[in-house]
Amino acid sequence: MSVNHETFMRRCLELAQNGLRAAMPNPSVGAVLVHEGRIIGEGNTSPYGGPHGEVNCINSVTETDKHLIPESTLYVSLEPCSHYGKTPPCCDLIIRHEIKNIIVGTIDPNEKVAGNGIRKLEEAGKNVIVGVLEKECREMNRRFFTFHEKQRPYIILKWAESADGFLSPNRMFDDPTNASLEEKKPVWITNPYSRQLVHKWRSEEAAILAGTQTVLDDNPQLDVRDWTGPDPVRIILDRTGKISDSHSVKNQKIKTIVLTEKTDLANLDNLLYETVAFDSNLPTAILEVLYRHNLLSVIVEGGRKTLQTFIDAGLWDEARVFKGKAIFNEGTKAPVFDVVPYRKERILDDELLIFRSYGQHDNI
Repeated sequence: MSVNHETFMRRCLELAQNGLRAAMPNPSVGAVLVHEGRIIGEGNTSPYGGPHGEVNCINSVTETDKHLIPESTLYVSLEPCSHYGKTPPCCDLIIRHEIKNIIVGTIDPNEKVAGNGIRKLEEAGKNVIVGVLEKECREMNRRFFTFHEKQRPYIILKWAESADGFLSPNRMFDDPTNASLEEKKPVWITNPYSRQLVHKWRSEEAAILAGTQTVLDDNPQLDVRDWTGPDPVRIILDRTGKISDSHSVKNQKIKTIVLTEKTDLANLDNLLYETVAFDSNLPTAILEVLYRHNLLSVIVEGGRKTLQTFIDAGLWDEARVFKGKAIFNEGTKAPVFDVVPYRKERILDDELLIFRSYGQHDNI
């Protein structure tokens, strides 16, 4: 019987997509158990700390089909783990159920696995095929691969600019130093649908980063109030302590990490301070902090100085840029970004440009 391995691996990827955010900082893995062309079990990784995709797949097999497990083929989008972590090794489960054939999308980059799972299965006499839809499997867990291969989070730059290339217009206050937080409302460039999409994006990433001036100007909440999902950890740059406790980012409703040069600030339950040098190596220092906190991805939402710093350092993986129809004529210019988008979309009258620092089908 001819078997199209790609068909079942695509199903693994569909399953993996369902658990992507909840599994962090683990990868989201899809698994499918197939007997003579019929799927008898499937599953994906549970929220962090719960069972992996292989466990959920095998556990989903009905009583009437359990006797078929040893004669079935297991498809899994990422190499089964071979070590004890929050859960026992998936390799041991596969071996215990005497599954003879395992099709793997790609090898796990985590040094605790990194081929050891494949080796363990082969040493147990299993027939293992590796590399089915490998690029697609890497793409699915690109945050996880970036984190383990580059020792930094996956970086998404995001901003909105006017039709004439400004992040914001010039805003005049009678007394800028004493303008209240209520007065300092953001000037919206995009429509409500685009803004809701941004909240969806936030729910998909581990962290969100904003610079000092953005917080002082807009008093953002940096949460997911317009979508259903987890709030990202807030990362705030505040070199000299200009951001007051009355700003929304310090309300302790969401875990927040403030990066500063000050050394006399005490951590609170949901508000942490990390001391870094605000020099030419600042982007690298930021990423080292995020890596240490086990944050797989970050959305950098500006403002201009922060965004440009990451662009100039070549430290970004994706950029998502909205272009609205407003004309400002003057104001804060958008970052200098001489890259060709690989995808364009329209959200009513907004244009969304998606950029990548790597080829659309290249390995990460």
